[in-house]
Amino acid sequence: MKWIVSIIIILNITFILPRGYGQETVSTPQFRRAFLKEINRVRETGCNCGVNYMPPVPPLVWNDQLEISSMGHAADMAYHNYFSHTSLDGRTMQDRIRAAGYGYKGYKSYAIGENIAEGPESITEVMKGWFHSPGHCRNLMSPQFKEVGVAFNNAYWVQDFGGRDEFSAYEQKMIKSGRYHLIEKE
Repeated sequence: MKWIVSIIIILNITFILPRGYGQETVSTPQFRRAFLKEINRVRETGCNCGVNYMPPVPPLVWNDQLEISSMGHAADMAYHNYFSHTSLDGRTMQDRIRAAGYGYKGYKSYAIGENIAEGPESITEVMKGWFHSPGHCRNLMSPQFKEVGVAFNNAYWVQDFGGRDEFSAYEQKMIKSGRYHLIEKE
């Protein structure tokens, strides 16, 4: 099953991404570093998101699965000329992130989020806009989020967030012994 999902993701990247017109950014180490630097500079010091102060939180790290999800959505919006968190075929952020392989099974907690933007021409410009929007800013400053993947395609930006906490060694032992039982909640 995993190999089918991997093939679908590769085919989507191979055939959907090239359809995007104009500028396309396929992540480079410089792109990743620049984004993480902008995000983590603010996460380190805290900031106001609208009228609410958000205290400092740990830095985010780059996640390739979240990047794949964001690349696919940015390319889809560029190709089909729309701007929404929901794809034209009805897929949600959750659907796209899980399809990219960022799952929740085997984790104690799981959180995802997404920021999108249309128009900014640079990392600095899009980040400034997101930090000045209370909802986007709260995503950027959420302590639940530990990982991020970002993509840009022809003026469309997508930033997908994730946070997963693993079970402790003790909890894993209790689960394996049958003394702890997992309950899945959507």
